[in-house]
Amino acid sequence: MTVVWINGAFGAGKTTTAQELIELIPNSMLFDPEVIGGALRYLLPPKRLAEVGDFQDLPIWRRLVIDTAAAMLAELGGTLVVPMTLLRQEYRDEIFGGLAARRIPVSHVLLAPAETILRERIAGREVPRDLPDGEIRIRQWSSDHIEPYRAALASWLTADAHPVDTSDLTPYETAARIAEAVNNGSVPVCDIVQTPEPTAETLAAGVLLFDEQDRVLLVDPTYKAGWEFPGGVVEPGEAPARAGVREVAEETGIHLDEVPSLLVVDWERPAPPGFGGLRLLFDGGLLDSAEAGRLQLPGPELREWRFVTEEEAADLLPPVRYERLRWALRARERGAAFYLEAGVPVG
Repeated sequence: MTVVWINGAFGAGKTTTAQELIELIPNSMLFDPEVIGGALRYLLPPKRLAEVGDFQDLPIWRRLVIDTAAAMLAELGGTLVVPMTLLRQEYRDEIFGGLAARRIPVSHVLLAPAETILRERIAGREVPRDLPDGEIRIRQWSSDHIEPYRAALASWLTADAHPVDTSDLTPYETAARIAEAVNNGSVPVCDIVQTPEPTAETLAAGVLLFDEQDRVLLVDPTYKAGWEFPGGVVEPGEAPARAGVREVAEETGIHLDEVPSLLVVDWERPAPPGFGGLRLLFDGGLLDSAEAGRLQLPGPELREWRFVTEEEAADLLPPVRYERLRWALRARERGAAFYLEAGVPVG
């Protein structure tokens, strides 16, 4: 089972290419995530829909894309061809990481016509006749996203996806090139960490590391949304503190010489589809400037890291995770650990 994800600017011809591609790749089928966005119009309250300008900004859309793709492959097997623009790297990481967690490899293809050709195609794009003001709205939407597409090209997209210049190609010719590249291995499987989703409560260990200004290190994982502490799930038979040390070394390249001291034990309640469990935070101590300078980013696991103040962390961490950090810092100040339930001290 595999996914061929066809990316590109709005108006690049992804859907027509995908329709041709499923005729060229044996045992393949089409999945257009646009249908998920259409269904959400009927599933979510208008107030929630009005809060975002794009369905991709809804966490439920990204989750349903992952779940639907996985369900289709479980039902039918083969290759799933997915035409969908992804211009935000964190959304790409979340969706591809979610598929990787289900052991579904993704080959990422980018349709990249010259911008003049792209604008010509947008101008000549067919619009459903029954869509009120459809021509104006759809073409304006496509034009408005050319600049975000440029920004993605300049930052991460060309390094991540296999580009196909479609300036002088028909959809069939484009599909034929993609099929050949997929078959001969020119389109590699995306290098993204595979973190299996839990099937029961988990025990996780995080480690707080500080710089010489007493700021705490946060990391931005590629395989899930949101900032985090260095750390991860404790493996069966593994001591939690040593699991945290192991994860710090794997993620950042920093090797701690001593077993860190406990700051917080937090019980995270189940929130479907998550199972919750115990979350431990340990004090990894101070990194001097030389150690901090050796911080590295193994590509598949982390997108970014930064040292932040407690106030800055409030803007990056989800609320419960921030509360966990806040009480861990208080525990560090007083020299005694806290027991929390969902980020709130108990006892």
